[in-house]
Amino acid sequence: MSATTEKALTEWSFTQVGGGEGTKDGEWLEVSSFPTTVHVELIKRKIIPDPMIGLHEWDVQWVGEAEWAFKTTFEVTESELKAGNVDLVFDGLDTFASVKLNGEVILKTENQFISHRVPVKSNLKAGLNELHLHFDSAFLRGRDVEKAHEKLALWNGDSSRLHVRKAQYNYGWDWGPVLMTVGPWKPITLQTYNNRIVDLDIRSEVSESLDVRMTAHIAFSEKTPGNMTFVLKGPDGSIISSADGNSTVEGSVNLDFEWDTGKLQLWYPVGYGSQPLYTVEVELTDENGNVLDKKTDKIAFRRALVVQDDLIDEEGLTFLFEINNVRVFCGGSNWIPADSFLTTMTTERYRAWLQLLVDGNQNMIRVWGGGIYEYDSFYSICDELGILVWQDFMFGCGQYPAYDSFVDSVREEAVQNVKRLRHHPSVVIFAGNNEDYQVAESLKLELDYSDEHSDFRKTNFPARFIYERVLPSVVEEHSNIHYHRASPYSGQGKPTTDRTLGDIHQWNVWHGSQEPWHNWDILSGRFVSEFGMQGFPDIRTVDYWLGGNKAERFPQSRTNNNHNKADGFERRLELYLVENFKHSFEMESYVYYTQIMQAETLASAYRLWRRNWRGRGREHTAGALVWQINDCWPVTSWAIVDYFMRPKPAYFTVARELRPFTVGMTRKDKTTFANDRSAADFVIETVLEIWGTNSTLSEKTATLEVTSFALDSDWTDKWEKEVVLAPNSSTELYEGKLAGQPDRTKTSDLPKIIIVSARLLDENKAVLGRYSNWPEPFKFINFPAINDLGLKAVVSPDGENVTLSTNKPIKGIVLDAEGDDVKWSDQAIDLVPGDPQTINTVGLKGREVKLRFLGDGTA
Repeated sequence: MSATTEKALTEWSFTQVGGGEGTKDGEWLEVSSFPTTVHVELIKRKIIPDPMIGLHEWDVQWVGEAEWAFKTTFEVTESELKAGNVDLVFDGLDTFASVKLNGEVILKTENQFISHRVPVKSNLKAGLNELHLHFDSAFLRGRDVEKAHEKLALWNGDSSRLHVRKAQYNYGWDWGPVLMTVGPWKPITLQTYNNRIVDLDIRSEVSESLDVRMTAHIAFSEKTPGNMTFVLKGPDGSIISSADGNSTVEGSVNLDFEWDTGKLQLWYPVGYGSQPLYTVEVELTDENGNVLDKKTDKIAFRRALVVQDDLIDEEGLTFLFEINNVRVFCGGSNWIPADSFLTTMTTERYRAWLQLLVDGNQNMIRVWGGGIYEYDSFYSICDELGILVWQDFMFGCGQYPAYDSFVDSVREEAVQNVKRLRHHPSVVIFAGNNEDYQVAESLKLELDYSDEHSDFRKTNFPARFIYERVLPSVVEEHSNIHYHRASPYSGQGKPTTDRTLGDIHQWNVWHGSQEPWHNWDILSGRFVSEFGMQGFPDIRTVDYWLGGNKAERFPQSRTNNNHNKADGFERRLELYLVENFKHSFEMESYVYYTQIMQAETLASAYRLWRRNWRGRGREHTAGALVWQINDCWPVTSWAIVDYFMRPKPAYFTVARELRPFTVGMTRKDKTTFANDRSAADFVIETVLEIWGTNSTLSEKTATLEVTSFALDSDWTDKWEKEVVLAPNSSTELYEGKLAGQPDRTKTSDLPKIIIVSARLLDENKAVLGRYSNWPEPFKFINFPAINDLGLKAVVSPDGENVTLSTNKPIKGIVLDAEGDDVKWSDQAIDLVPGDPQTINTVGLKGREVKLRFLGDGTA
């Protein structure tokens, strides 16, 4: 019997059905690559303008409302037709497609997230065969489906998207354009086989004592005589365990393995241990030993729990991730699709993005529910790098339906993707949706959290049936991964805004009540899975979308507005800017001030929330995932790295707050009245609090060095003490009056501008962590004259290092150089006398360094 063969079909052409702006009627154009989608091909041929530049997004809307066709011819040999089975496999079609083989319809699709295997032996002929894909407009079909059912509520995009199983961000979001992609977005192959491996389900259970049990379920397409060999190889390629001589006549084989504690290497998240990956190899042979099929998976062994335990000194429960008995503070990011045109994503781009995450000291990424279940390479790289993955199901910000055909499609989508992702050690949680319970709460839909038994499909929040019945049953049947009903979701019968349970999306900075970012400590939750602040991207990215139109190069221009999709962004940006900064509306200055605002906001959140990780039983905040790390097009958004992978200053301030050792401070004014009758007789004292954090699993002895500076004089104060940082915890280090700040008895007594610099030093005086605390708001500070600063930026002889030093404290230094991009090791730097900082670069090549900072004379 012959082995399984697979032939990729890659030679395709496409046309606009009936002709139009894309092609003439009957004109077929060759694709430039495959898989592909229509916009990509039209842009490459310059048939449409690049929608990422200027206002061109609106010049290409017709593409998403047209019908398109793709076709290819491929040869089939007589020997291929002699195989017992010949299938066409469609890994992904976007979205409503009718597929014809030699003129006969073999498949109709309506879900972008589902793959299809179609037996076609009887439809094929020896010689040339023609495969034809006809794509309807997903937007127009969605409108038709909506009309046939009902119009439902949502945030972001067109309401018809709720009925269409397609990447929801294609309909536009508050950070993304309306670009309704269409086409064969994943590979199409012709496969021949007599028997094949249809399911490889490897599951491991690591006990509390860290011994390991592994089960393997291998299923075959046919119940025919033959044998299956199973091999487990270690990270070094050596054989750990094997099983052969397993009969395939029953159509499946079940295997069971056990190892004592310490026999296998366990997988840990980055920063907590190594990431050893094992290889499973399965080979299927016939009775004569001829190989029929092979399958290989990379797996790992880890104990992953979501712990929801009582707290010692606060209400509610923890919501934390425990890996191999180690409780992990999850500092990370939310991930949206990294391109509006998904077929342009490559393994190399994914690796660069995820390496950037790790280089920024992050250990978790949340795959958000309005995009896609990512490509396999994304998760494999997370496995390699030790990144924990929070995986949403693809529902976002909507009152989704739950009629039978929709539920059936969703169930198949869930089964396929859970089975595809379950072997990845990085995937530690599945969440049912993004913010759909919040939509239900805001609209006061029928949502009784105490009801754990109803069907829900007859209510006006019918998708609760999907999130509480369909998805959990699929996850439980096909994986050992924890299921969480939504993000955010509290549980215990409480709404999603409860700060003592589950995870929370904390948008009362920017959205909601628009709190000052200084209030992050009182806006905390058990696990903050979304929070953020906008900032403009690099000026080079702004100039890219302006497309050379200098008349539009000011912050409020029409083109700049089109490249910020957030509702009310003008009011929100200005609210936070004017509350905190003196700023300019000159384009480059505006970019700088929004970036520093974003950097300060996000660093403050991580700093205050890591303080809340206070040790076992006091994990008051166990994670913070910033919204968001990336963009899908060039835009001003909440991303900390822009579309072109240019990190914003916030990327670096977050990275500093997620180092293994950090030091944090707050200053707060405490007002004491003489009695309960007087409003004029009081004393204001300024209290300084200092704490340290340690994410390692060993206590750390360090020197805490605290230096205070008066900005308007040469006054300084310095003290130090030895401290011990508790393992995997924060440690309170100091509380007392702010040195150099007199008590005040009138509101008109202006506080002195005192800057406090704290450093944690190891035994060799190397800096483990540093932070400078400045009085806020910054707009009240009278900064020294530039000539009095003594600021120096010295480029090293090799042209790739810059050492900064100063005679006066300086806030928010951002480095740049004319010309090509430079990769900087740090940005948004706070500099104080006696503590020079060296920034490593790639690509500076000895060029002059430009510095921006608060008080640089541009505001």
